[in-house]
Amino acid sequence: MRIAVINGPNLNLLGEREPAIYGSLSLDGIRKKLKADFPDIEFEHYQSNIEGELINKIQESGFINAADTAGIVINPGGFSHTSVALADAIAVSKIPVIEVHISNIYAREAYRHSSITGAKCTGVISGFGYSGYWLAVSYIKTLH
Repeated sequence: MRIAVINGPNLNLLGEREPAIYGSLSLDGIRKKLKADFPDIEFEHYQSNIEGELINKIQESGFINAADTAGIVINPGGFSHTSVALADAIAVSKIPVIEVHISNIYAREAYRHSSITGAKCTGVISGFGYSGYWLAVSYIKTLH
């Protein structure tokens, strides 16, 4: 089973960026922990700060290569609140897309309380820290 894990802007700075909000685990740490916890899954990890590159990766994983991918776990970062284009790419996915937010977006600034991308996802996990990634992968596993 293959799962795409897509991370958006500023998530390359995890572990250093606002640790009181996002914790101390780096993006590479998340990758290693997912592989250790789910050794039977092939993960395709991708991170970009560029909206168009994220759209290309969503289309590649969820539409073009959907037969080879069980699901997408996506943390769109700040784009979740602003990107109609990412939402449109998610909407055409042929496989489940689970949105993950490390922090509880509803307990933060008002502009973070809505997720344009989350409205097009199969589900949204918010506020459980890094465990959100594990919950999303676990859910996708139950579908196969």
